[in-house]
Formats: sequence, C-alpha cells, structure tokens
Amino acid sequence: MPKSSDPKSIRHRLLCWYDVEHRNLPWRAEPDIRPEPYHVWLSEIMLQQTTVATVVPYFGEFVTRWPDVCTLAAAPLDDVLHAWQGLGYYARARNLHKCAARVANELGGAFPDTEAALLAMPGVGVYTAAAIAAIAFERPVVPVDGNVERVTARLYGVRQPLKQSKKRIARLAQGLAADYRPGDFAQAMMDLGATVCRSKAPACGACPLVDDCMAANTGRPEEYPGKATKPIRPTRCGVAFWAVRPDGAVLLRRRPTRGLLGGMMEVPSTEWRENKWSLIEAAAAAPVDADWQPLAGVVKHTFTHFHLEITVLWGRVTKSSNEDGVWSPPAQFFEHALPTVMKKVAAHAETHW
Repeated sequence: MPKSSDPKSIRHRLLCWYDVEHRNLPWRAEPDIRPEPYHVWLSEIMLQQTTVATVVPYFGEFVTRWPDVCTLAAAPLDDVLHAWQGLGYYARARNLHKCAARVANELGGAFPDTEAALLAMPGVGVYTAAAIAAIAFERPVVPVDGNVERVTARLYGVRQPLKQSKKRIARLAQGLAADYRPGDFAQAMMDLGATVCRSKAPACGACPLVDDCMAANTGRPEEYPGKATKPIRPTRCGVAFWAVRPDGAVLLRRRPTRGLLGGMMEVPSTEWRENKWSLIEAAAAAPVDADWQPLAGVVKHTFTHFHLEITVLWGRVTKSSNEDGVWSPPAQFFEHALPTVMKKVAAHAETHW
C-alpha cells in the first residue's frame, strides 16, 4: 500500500510541482491574477476531443477577433463556423454561439459561477461545467477529463477499463477536492496526466505522487486503467455532386442545422449509408440536372464512429436554377465554412476533373 495517500499531502505536493512545471497556455491567467471566465469557457469548449497543440492558434484567433463574450454573441454564426474550420465536431461551434448569446443577452455578459448553473448552458457538459467552476470561479471540484481519469486510476490502482470504472474514478477524484487553490489543482491534475502520467511510457521518476501511486508500485503503471476492446468502425458510402457552371463556379449548399456537420457548407451530397450508391440512384438524388459522370477514385474520411467513402460525380450545368445553394469559384471556397471532408472532396474533384 502506498505510504503517503493523505489527500492533503497529495494536493500539497502536486501544487508544488505545478508551480514549477505547469504548461504555459494562452488561456491561463498569470499567478495571483483571476482567470478570465470567457477565456476558460472558450478554451474548454475548444479542447473537447481536440489536442492542446491544435487549439492554441484557434484560441488566439478567436480572442483577437472576438475579445469578449458579447462580441462573439454578436458575430454571425457563419463567421464563427468559418473560424472553427479544422477543429471538427461542429456542433460545439453552434453551441458556443448559442451559449455566448445567452450569456450576453440574458445574463448581462457574466458567466454562471456554479456547476449546476453552468450545466444549463448550451454545449456545457459535466466535465466542462466542473472545469469552468474550478478554474474560473475557484469552486472546490475536480473536473475529470481523460488525463485526470488516468492519473486517478493509477493513483488508486483502478485496473478495470474506463467503461466499467468511470463513476468510481470520478468519486475518487472528487475526494481530492478542496477549497485551497481548486483551479490550480484541477490544472495540475491535467498537466500531470498530459506530461508525466502519460498513457504510454509514463515518467514515474518525475512524478510528485509516485510514493502514493498504487499502479507505479506494481511496476506496470501503463496497464492502469485497463484497455477496453475498441469497436470496429463501420464504413458508410455517399456521393458528392461537383456541379460546374459555364463560368467555372461550383454549387455549394448548407447542410441541415441538426446532425453531423450541421450548418456547414458542403459540396451537395447524398445521405451516407452502409450500401454503395449506384449511378442511377445517385443521379436521382442530384441537386440539379446534368449528365453526371463519376470521377476516378474515392474520397476517404474518418469520423469518430465510422469511416466514410465518397464517390464524386461531376456534371456541367448549362443554366442556374433556383436550387438551394450558392455558386462559388473553387478559388473562393475559403470564404465558406467547408468542413475538412468537403475540402477533401473539392481537392479530389479539382485533381481528377
């Protein structure tokens, strides 16, 4: 059994480590300066299922363009979606805009300061509410993300895979919460998991909690928590329509607000399904009339839960009808909020057409 598992001792040693080893991140406040809730909220939404390295430049762009929650709320949703391109999971951007509007228009520009009130905000889940409450408002709670789960599971020797042990790990993590520097402690747990208590090759010799860690004492810390078998991702198929006017403009349209990539622009496409589309089926679903011809190859993209293969059909359109969409030269596609998969479709079409 580890010899120093007193929560007060754990907190003290981890905070001492954090004071020296913390990561310098643009959304973090300087020591002794109260964090800006807008920065904490924005960064936490961006960091959902996204790496720190990816988020840093996006965060900088957002706070430069929209320095506070009221300016973000006043921005057109299209501008926010466009700035979000490349971060993925676009429902986060839509909810970000909704949340900003609620804070600006209903709460006088001030974020709620409790977990319960934060949970009622669009796009704010259990972890995000806890993170904002702890970091921005010094509430005594430990937000439990993947890094904190790993640190806690190893500290207390939880061997079960996360699917079976999430609730237990969350309870153990909350047992470390205290009124003293809760925001710094939350970020210290995150930083420890990201830089020392890594999933692979944990640097136990550099860990301030090694004497407490049950997993480290087994000599096999990387086995904690246990790994569940990953489900096999299915493959779905779709067809995209590269419709070209005589002036070279290509048809784009907006995807439905609800659902995957909701509200983003796309090269018009069929639904994505398990069975491949025949040329006859696809042509019947085309947004405009044309002599549709398939381009060589397929566009491949992977989402969280499935792989996608898109065949591209191209066709010349002799006249513009009143179809729902906009015509844009490919050189100006950057003006539209195209998700990564549609940028791949465009690149494929321009290469093979």
